Amino acid sequence: MDMNDMNKIIHSLSEALSTLQKFIDKPVNIKLIDQAATIMADCLAGGGKIISCGNGGSMCDAAHFAEELTGRFRHNRKPYPAIAINDPAYLTCVGNDFSFDDVFSRFVEATGNKNDVLLAISTSGNSENVVRAAYEAKKLDMKVVSLTKEGKNRLNDISDVSIASPETPFSDRIQEIHIKVIHIMIQLIESKLGH
Repeated sequence: MDMNDMNKIIHSLSEALSTLQKFIDKPVNIKLIDQAATIMADCLAGGGKIISCGNGGSMCDAAHFAEELTGRFRHNRKPYPAIAINDPAYLTCVGNDFSFDDVFSRFVEATGNKNDVLLAISTSGNSENVVRAAYEAKKLDMKVVSLTKEGKNRLNDISDVSIASPETPFSDRIQEIHIKVIHIMIQLIESKLGH
């Protein structure tokens, strides 16, 4: 193996570890993860569903969250109702006929109700279509849980619970925190629901 490549690999892993450690070192993050999981477990126990959305890699995270709840995580159990807004026909229909800024909010308006939760994921916290979905969810008296980054951003302001990755210059580091939080929330949801 080329030493330069080896150093790049070690540097990348060390950078990821450092970001995770910064996240762990803030006790409020642990409390926020538990609060988010409690909101979601209460929603599911009360007959509601969780709707998730995000752009690009965050859409993949939103889909991963929904499939782990409707499928399985580590153990077999009953499926939980969760929907990721990621249907290409729907997204291109609304994007073309209305605006890309409306693709998530119209879905929330069409399918959401006060017993539901929106999981809104944005590495910047300012993605217009994700922010609009959060505002629409609030209009319907839904709870909003967001995964974003530290600092002032619109999604932090509107969310009931906002879990923020440490500030980094690269969105992939933020996404790495988000996927870890997603897995932990699923574990906690299952535990809170007795599975």
